[in-house]
Amino acid sequence: MNFKIEKNEKYALIRVTVEKLDTHIAPLLKSELVVISGTGKNNIILDISDCKYCDSSGLSAILVANRLCKNSNGIFVLCGLQTAVERLISISQLDSVLNITKNVDEAIKHIEERSEERRVGKEC
Repeated sequence: MNFKIEKNEKYALIRVTVEKLDTHIAPLLKSELVVISGTGKNNIILDISDCKYCDSSGLSAILVANRLCKNSNGIFVLCGLQTAVERLISISQLDSVLNITKNVDEAIKHIEERSEERRVGKEC
């Protein structure tokens, strides 16, 4: 199994459980993301703390997750970046586009805070 998926009322958490997010894994991840988004989950946390390597197809899967969430007025958070992956994200200048946190707890907090901001904004 390449992923562990947990769903609750506020978000879906996908934990990538392999060391490489590459051409072998990325298409499977994209499929999972589309299925999750199709079930109405618009907030997604992608935990890649087990990944030590990511290639362009892995980045593409991450961007698919971001786009799916954005298109459904949701929030995408990427967390658990290892040094090599963090460097790739930075070089690709995706660190200015993506919501990135150190761990899942911070990602959950980020989603809760942003959801509350949106809820309050709608009431005004």
